[in-house]
Amino acid sequence: MQIILPAMQRYWRTVVVVLTPFIFSFIPLAWNITAARCGYVIAIMAVYWITEALPLAVTALIPVFAFPLLGILSTGSVCIHYLKDTNMMFLGGLTVAIAVEHCNLHKRIALRVILLVGQSPRRLMAGFMLTTMFLSMWISNIATTAMMVPIVDAILKELCMTHDGGETGTDGMDLSVYPSHQNQLELVNNSEPVSSVHPGSECKNGKLEKVIKDTKVDQEDKKPEGHTGLTTIPPNEECRALRDMCFLATAYSANLGGTGSLTGTGPNLVVKGVLASSYSEPTGLNFLSWMVFNVPGMLICVFIAWIWLQIYFSGALWCQKKNNVLEPTNDRKAAVKKLVLSKYRELGPMTFQEVVVLSLFIILILLWLFRAPEFIPGWSDLIKDTFGVKVGAATPAMLIAFLLFAMPAKLNFLCFSQHDEPEPDHTYNNSCLTWKVVEEKMPWGLVILLGGGFAMAEGAKESGLSQVLGDSLKGLENFSSATIVLMTTFATTMLTEVASNTATASILLPVLNEVALNINVNPLYVMLPAAICCSYAFMLPVATPPNAIVFGVAGMRSIEMILAGGMMNILCVVVINIMINTYGVYLFDLNTMPAWINSTTIP
Repeated sequence: MQIILPAMQRYWRTVVVVLTPFIFSFIPLAWNITAARCGYVIAIMAVYWITEALPLAVTALIPVFAFPLLGILSTGSVCIHYLKDTNMMFLGGLTVAIAVEHCNLHKRIALRVILLVGQSPRRLMAGFMLTTMFLSMWISNIATTAMMVPIVDAILKELCMTHDGGETGTDGMDLSVYPSHQNQLELVNNSEPVSSVHPGSECKNGKLEKVIKDTKVDQEDKKPEGHTGLTTIPPNEECRALRDMCFLATAYSANLGGTGSLTGTGPNLVVKGVLASSYSEPTGLNFLSWMVFNVPGMLICVFIAWIWLQIYFSGALWCQKKNNVLEPTNDRKAAVKKLVLSKYRELGPMTFQEVVVLSLFIILILLWLFRAPEFIPGWSDLIKDTFGVKVGAATPAMLIAFLLFAMPAKLNFLCFSQHDEPEPDHTYNNSCLTWKVVEEKMPWGLVILLGGGFAMAEGAKESGLSQVLGDSLKGLENFSSATIVLMTTFATTMLTEVASNTATASILLPVLNEVALNINVNPLYVMLPAAICCSYAFMLPVATPPNAIVFGVAGMRSIEMILAGGMMNILCVVVINIMINTYGVYLFDLNTMPAWINSTTIP
């Protein structure tokens, strides 16, 4: 009893959350009708609200997954009372991403990958890019970049330490140019809601500027005593080139990684939302088909960026050979490995919270992939055949988000004593994710921006504006389809350099939908590459938050970003055009007009 009572005091919320559905399960079992199933959900919500076993707002999200799964209402019919189901899918995905950040799982993944790839500049840059790319597929691009920048900075300082004079440490490292590597991997304060800025939001944002400022201050505070000037100043041009190359690689990978999954960045969801609001039948674009098409293109673009940045910063284009990508000494490699390994070990063994978050994250991806893959029956088809309701992608997202609030972060009740104090009733501190963290880190502005974009698209459709703009561009039918896509993708890439990514997609995609119908082209053929090109913003610091972060922290020259990014824009546009005209034609059957274009009435 001395152990059980304190444990019950601490875990009573978890007990209520788990037992309540079982206690009321007799309702749907006794009366197998829709009304009984609805009453079952209401009873559970009433208990949760009365006891506050979960935050009130979290309990309010239960109908999003419970009603469709129990055949009461379709996902779309439920979500329309909150937000569009596309927005709800985005909210659910971002909640899981916030949980990944909150438990530092993304930091563990990043350090582990860097340990595995090797310690030469080429291998390290590949490690930076692959890690950033993968993380930005699931968490916000700015959060990924803000986490990676201090890691990249610390490793580059180890690589650029010289033996030419200056104070040296016990291992012969020069400490006069850069400070000791101790604590160099301290990340931006986790309490700062960096996730509130996302590609698609404006770069002139107070939170984004604070991220850059805090990172600079963090570097300034680590100057050796008596050292003057910024600690980030490289000792020579070769090290400056290496530094600019790796920081740009990080920003490029963050932008490209967002194209890899449907929830990776705002424009992806805009194209999905425009199609969902325009056509009632499945268009063939879902979470699985998006990844099947875009992941290969994303990997190709990241590989091209890796090659291009080495060529550009090697000086080969100007016949000036630099040593920024040559192999370092074995001592230097060992020092870099020791640095990364020490920071990885500081994380300690994987916690129960990280295991839970990782498991739920993987389950969510699998639920999204196999909800309605179309080439085989999905789990949502089973529910539709049983209850006659359609289950959208927002349902599994909200289900997993709900479980993150319900699952405990620690299982240490066996260590309790009768002297332990139970947690205050209002903190919910033992959950894998707390509502306070979500409130701080959720990019509510982007959610509103998406909603505004959908509202704008709907207004343009209902008012006939999209039709008018589509008719005005009907002259494009004189060009081949491939030429139209090339012109569209190039124009989109240029526009997104100076405008918000999500706003660009919200403006262009409804018009491109009408243009495609007017010139008798599959809408996916024009809209899909245009949506992806909204993330191809590499030239200007103001184009995306990742660009702004690396530009501000690294103090690189504008001309470097413009010249390197301009070629990246061209190369990525070429890649997406090749992909859509070859692989995309086969995957989405783009040479024929699909039957779903006639399903313009939303049930």
